[in-house]
Amino acid sequence: MPLDPQLAEDQASSDRAVLTERLGWQVADRALFMQALAHRSWCAEHPGHEPNERLEFLGDAVLGLVVTDYLYRTYPGLPEGELAKARAAVVNSVALAGTARAIGLGRSLLLGKGEDSSGGRSKPSILADAMEALIGAIYLDAGYAAASRVVLDLLGERLADSARGPGEDDYKTRLQELCAQRQDELPLYRIKDRGPDHAKVFEAEVFVGGLALGRGEGRSKKQAEQEAARNAWAVLEGASDEAVVTGGAEAPGA
Repeated sequence: MPLDPQLAEDQASSDRAVLTERLGWQVADRALFMQALAHRSWCAEHPGHEPNERLEFLGDAVLGLVVTDYLYRTYPGLPEGELAKARAAVVNSVALAGTARAIGLGRSLLLGKGEDSSGGRSKPSILADAMEALIGAIYLDAGYAAASRVVLDLLGERLADSARGPGEDDYKTRLQELCAQRQDELPLYRIKDRGPDHAKVFEAEVFVGGLALGRGEGRSKKQAEQEAARNAWAVLEGASDEAVVTGGAEAPGA
């Protein structure tokens, strides 16, 4: 049975209310908020509405300034090259798409019928662009301080991790950075466990771009994920013939 249009609209309004609440944004200009959500495919079906591309352009600049300023002030001993690496680990489409997924942005987007039916709400490029557009809209609606707070609330932990840099054995971070450079997807992990509670063994499988590239086991989820990430990192780097590749598997939730 087709979804009732009014019910669908009510759900969309609820999703957008949740989104602004998660952002901590008291929206003054509702039209600006809706424009940030408007993909060009929706605007093509609704003439007279402007897509979010100009806001995306602005938000990209605001994001870059917020992140650069934060890193410069917070890590006075970090050299320019390391500052640039830390910024690049956050200001990229992979990281932005992951942040957009975490706040449920996809459910609130305005998409054309074709784009919506083809999975546009989960496409990394659309999510990343909309995330930047939202930042631009917050900047125009509430000012730089509000935009800075939202960016740091969403990305502060990732920024701190990137500024510290990956440790020698931190393959999860290494894999994420490699995917940011080469892929348009974040690594996804699937965890299973076996055995009694006092001797449980965890099994992890990591997916990159829809393919299962690494498996690992450990006495904790963290150990299993690190081993899986090490194998996947080796595959992508071409550094090891021992890494596990299972190209026929599908990513979780695919």
